[in-house]
Amino acid sequence: MSLQEITTRIRAEEKRAGRAEGATRLIAVSKVQPLERIEAVLEQGHRLFGENRVQEAAGKWPDLKARFPGVELHLLGPLQTNKVRQAFGLFDAIHSVDRPKLAATIARIAQEEGHCPALFVQVNTGEEPQKAGVLPAEADAFIAECRALGLTIEGLMCIPPEEEEPSLHFMLLRKIAERNGVTGLSMGMSGDYERAVALGATHVRVGSAIFGARVPPQG
Repeated sequence: MSLQEITTRIRAEEKRAGRAEGATRLIAVSKVQPLERIEAVLEQGHRLFGENRVQEAAGKWPDLKARFPGVELHLLGPLQTNKVRQAFGLFDAIHSVDRPKLAATIARIAQEEGHCPALFVQVNTGEEPQKAGVLPAEADAFIAECRALGLTIEGLMCIPPEEEEPSLHFMLLRKIAERNGVTGLSMGMSGDYERAVALGATHVRVGSAIFGARVPPQG
């Protein structure tokens, strides 16, 4: 499937759901993708990308950003506290704020640096023990804790369990966002992004549908 086709589907779903055209932004998830595939998408004019690891992003994006002005980069994967300062230099948004220690570190470094990426709280809607994210029952308190630290929470993010109907998780995330006055919803991936758009996603994260199957690292 092409980038153009995915964009067309997103716009069609926005129209069907009665949402404004362009209300949903497409994040091209470029983790572990070969450079030539990323460059091909950049050459088509796309400028919003997502990475899962700080280290991997640091190895390829400074050069790409120099060659392709206007790139916006979002961190989608877990963030260790010792990588926060580096993340500030690389990313325009962090979608994986998920624990008090991380929030406190972000607040401290934002104070020191004088700026802060857009922040999304990751909610573990499926309450899966192997997944990061705050539990739904604890989300309100955690958002309040982040705000008490002086952080602005732009949105919430979730990754539904693979074997469950994603729409239920998207609705839960939207409900938590609404009651906390949060407008951003980072939800929906290659297999379910249209359902996410219908339920109010402001950001969908699509990787394999744009770039093709991931290439395992050599070694």
